Amino acid sequence: MIRTAASAFALLLAATAPALAVPTAALAQSPAAHGHQHADFESGRFHVRVEGEASAPGRDLILIPGLSSHPDVFNGLISRLEPGWRIHAVHVAGFSGAPAEANAEGPVAAPVAAELARYIAEQGLQKPVVIGHSMGGTIGMMLAARHPDSVGKLMVVDMIPFMGPMFGGPTATPESVAPIADQVRAGMLAAPVEAYNAQLVGTINGMINTESERAGPLDQALRSDRTVSANAYRELIVTDLRPELPNITAPVEVLYVAFNAPGMGAEVTDGIYRASFQTLPSAQLTRIDDSAHFIMLDQPEVFAAEVNAFLD
Repeated sequence: MIRTAASAFALLLAATAPALAVPTAALAQSPAAHGHQHADFESGRFHVRVEGEASAPGRDLILIPGLSSHPDVFNGLISRLEPGWRIHAVHVAGFSGAPAEANAEGPVAAPVAAELARYIAEQGLQKPVVIGHSMGGTIGMMLAARHPDSVGKLMVVDMIPFMGPMFGGPTATPESVAPIADQVRAGMLAAPVEAYNAQLVGTINGMINTESERAGPLDQALRSDRTVSANAYRELIVTDLRPELPNITAPVEVLYVAFNAPGMGAEVTDGIYRASFQTLPSAQLTRIDDSAHFIMLDQPEVFAAEVNAFLD
């Protein structure tokens, strides 16, 4: 992989990167405070917004946004879903104004995945469909690989199982890129506020082609806890899920976009995704053209059509 192009993609991921049949009694009764209902589930890792009604057991959908993102990025998808699905939108602690709580120190993605498995079990969910964008895709892969009986289907949106080669070349290992990941984390934490925020603006502009859709994700990133975001990004760089992918038993579809950097393009991106998911040959890889990282914002109709077909 071309180092400069790969690093550009990694930089894009850095800044926002940021159920089944839950009974009504299981929902926290606080819609007036938040404008929606929260699942009755105590965790320092995330809270869950629940919308809609499942028309049958198993017709529940868990949505996991990316690094420094809010579940509102899926609002356009939710409005376009075929009827009969109950939505469980995950808001990770520390992102987009949510208190950091248990995510204030250490890894974020792996603990969130573990807690999602507990959420599914305690809420009595029957093989929910899981869709994760960016870091949410990493969390989804962790959940499906480490708790395969918990997931009915998995869609990964613009994320690969190991980001290490973007920083350390094709022979990278978690150990070899750890010093680089430490430097990236330290740089994120040490940057002056003005410089950090300016970088977020540039990053969001690169991650969303549609100018009118940038304000929301930018606000979400600006309101995210910087330490949580930096710790989570470090974790993403050193996490290699490729050896765990064969543990996934659920059908998997991966939506992705072509890398937009010198020396990269559709064919190169296709090859990178094929190589990245070669330990899960059953995964369906689908490239979405004319879009940047936030496919749900740049290509909302196409994205919703892909999701509805996947849910069918």
